[in-house]
Amino acid sequence: MTFVLKGAVSALAVSCGLAVMNAAPAHAYTLMDMLRGDRQRTQSTIFMDQTPGRPVPRDAAGGSLGGVDPEAPLPKVSGPRYYTYKTETLQFVDTSKFADPVVTGAVADVSLGGDAGQEPVVQRRFLAQAKVRANADVAKALEAYYGDSRNPLIWVEGNQINERAKSAMATLADAASVGLDPADYALQTPDIDPANPDPAARDRALTQFELDLSAKVLAFIQDTLRGRIDPNKISGYHDFQRKVVNLAPVLKLIRMSPDVGAYIASRSPDSPQFEALKAELAKLRAADGSNEEQIVISLQGLLKPGDSSPEVANIVKAIQKHGSETLRTDHAATLAAYAGSSDYSPDIVALVEGFQKERGLKSDGVIGQATVRAMTGGDTNASKIDKLIVALEQVRWLPEDLGSRYVMINQPAYMAYYHNDGKEQLSMRVVVGGKNNQTYFFNDQIETVEFNPFWGVPQSIIINEMLPKLRSDPNYLDQLGYEVEVNGHAVASSSVDWYGSTDSVSVRQPPSSDNALGELKILFPNSHAIYMHDTPSKSFFKRDMRALSHGCVRLANPRAMAAAVLGTTVDDVAKQIASGQNHAVKVPQKIPVYVSYFTAWPNKDGVVEYFDDVYGRDAYVEKAFDATTKARGAQI
Repeated sequence: MTFVLKGAVSALAVSCGLAVMNAAPAHAYTLMDMLRGDRQRTQSTIFMDQTPGRPVPRDAAGGSLGGVDPEAPLPKVSGPRYYTYKTETLQFVDTSKFADPVVTGAVADVSLGGDAGQEPVVQRRFLAQAKVRANADVAKALEAYYGDSRNPLIWVEGNQINERAKSAMATLADAASVGLDPADYALQTPDIDPANPDPAARDRALTQFELDLSAKVLAFIQDTLRGRIDPNKISGYHDFQRKVVNLAPVLKLIRMSPDVGAYIASRSPDSPQFEALKAELAKLRAADGSNEEQIVISLQGLLKPGDSSPEVANIVKAIQKHGSETLRTDHAATLAAYAGSSDYSPDIVALVEGFQKERGLKSDGVIGQATVRAMTGGDTNASKIDKLIVALEQVRWLPEDLGSRYVMINQPAYMAYYHNDGKEQLSMRVVVGGKNNQTYFFNDQIETVEFNPFWGVPQSIIINEMLPKLRSDPNYLDQLGYEVEVNGHAVASSSVDWYGSTDSVSVRQPPSSDNALGELKILFPNSHAIYMHDTPSKSFFKRDMRALSHGCVRLANPRAMAAAVLGTTVDDVAKQIASGQNHAVKVPQKIPVYVSYFTAWPNKDGVVEYFDDVYGRDAYVEKAFDATTKARGAQI
């Protein structure tokens, strides 16, 4: 968020992404006290000299406090950080309770894969000797199923593995088709010499295989439903309630299923977004084995209307390949008439403008690197595949059904979309947090639209950006018309000791044409103090790279979004604003909002588009993948 200061020459960058919770904790001995070497300051009351110049902190009796160093380092509020991914703990399954089957009548028991009365080829007692490690949920499901002696083996019949096992293993081997790593579920069949079998060794190997395959199947189903990594362990910018997958009935359902492979495969998400990403992944992997021509546009600097360049031919070819069918139809005459000229003529400019518009770029006909990336696909097949795998994982963190009505904000695309009745009805450009003030990845519910809002300045802004100015000029906020409170009591900016802790100090900007939040904000209360809002600084929406705010999401067309979530008209929203009064209106029904981060995502036509990884988050997800596979590969 950026706003223009009254009577000021420069603009002050402001934040809502770094929440108050990141500020110094409100305890007696603060960071500033430590920097000043002044423990007695913690019990003092804030007073200020009324004479011009630097303020002099005083104690409750009005005496001067020593030890104040005007050159002391300023405190800073920092944002979240990225972590070294820690994989989930794997534990040994408690096989001690896997007792022999119940003795019924004169029959001592049955083979674990057979029916009553059959020769007991595989003895259940070998299950107790098997060693398997799994996460807590998988271990619990294994212990529940095999701890009940009434449950037969699933994958073994007689002295060999059955067709059910082969079907399950084939599905697990195809895990890459849904963005998972087959290595996480790989399993060798028992090595048994049919010519010279050792019955005890055979039975041991078969029962070990039985438990191993059940563990792999349960892990696959858990992974494909909730994701194989915990997003909250990637960084402090990820905030999700990890899904709980009910594994308790899975093994019984598999045992009863006529097509085990189909049952396991059916557990993957089937949302339109997941299916589009999955289909794109299959297409690109197939193309990897072909000799598909890669279009290269070697353009240095900008190509402007009226210029000439030999790359115009590649530009036209790229649009023919990557432009939508609608675009190709609208400009069919231009494409048909083009004869390879290097002139960047008006008809080619119009073609490029149409392409830029449908890709969410500035449609001015000027071709820079952002347009080149869009025209050429931006990435190699290999890098697109990597983005798809990350995207398929991240889809699993969200609800499988996004809802018939919701708002999707995709940060790498710098776009927000409003969906109603399952269809995209509104889209607009947004500005998101810069690399040093990143917007979080989470989902919530829109509850309120506030018109003519106050802007409550976060502690991060007070400390990081305002404090240096306030130490030079304590009247700084008074001159700007800001409201300052200490412990809930209104005070003048000039009366605050800006060399002390700001924990009890709050600052807000009243509604005005200069207000940082503009005409309105759309609230979905969250611990990150992130929301959507208007801004008086409209020029940023003209840029292709729009990671420019301190964390909140600025809307290019806030009135339209407010009307959409309120279920009203833009005219009604305008009337609310025209009142000039600060007031909030609850949305008739809470609406899901997904503040997401996808470098590959399908558009409203189901076509997957690719975006720059502005925060470099995909690399952290990929590192988590690698750590997970490594940990699982060292099970025993």
